[in-house]
Amino acid sequence: MVENVPFDQDLLEKLKTIASEGISNAAHGFSGMVGRKIEVSNPALKLVPLLTIPAMVGGPEDDAVGIYLRFEGDMVGQIMMIMPYQKALELADLLMDLPNGTTQRMNSMERSALGELGNMCGTFFLNSLAKLAGASIMPSPPAVMVDMVGAILDIVVATAGGISEQVLLMQANFMDGPRSVEANFWVIPDMNALKNLLKKNS
Repeated sequence: MVENVPFDQDLLEKLKTIASEGISNAAHGFSGMVGRKIEVSNPALKLVPLLTIPAMVGGPEDDAVGIYLRFEGDMVGQIMMIMPYQKALELADLLMDLPNGTTQRMNSMERSALGELGNMCGTFFLNSLAKLAGASIMPSPPAVMVDMVGAILDIVVATAGGISEQVLLMQANFMDGPRSVEANFWVIPDMNALKNLLKKNS
């Protein structure tokens, strides 16, 4: 069942602050792992219709890479980073300090690098949200999928149960010097639980 839960602007502004903090912390943490500075620019968050996801990452039959986390506790939901396949190859090159165009296939090392970045972004976002709301939210380990956009989204919808018609879209540009690759993170929470958590601490 799909719910349509009204979401007011004040709560959205709170989430924008949380998303910016979480993605910036993730970039800092990843920099420590790889031993050089990975920066993030223009972190943003907005509400978008669930059905617009395929158009934003390519058609349903286009190849894509998805990094998927579930979370549970005081709020349940999912976070998915979905990128067109070519963009994922470019981001893998950036993260592994390789010249652009080096990575031609998603092998275990590339999957691991993207999975860790998605894991850190999702976890730092959830940690910031949990801290603000005084809640307990626990993420799962990341799963990395390489498939068609439609197949990846089918997994999301099938495992979400009742989800909202609208989802939260976090966007950020990851940069290494002059190189930059945009990544999109789709956050699909229980909207009613999210609103209640944030209102308790407003």
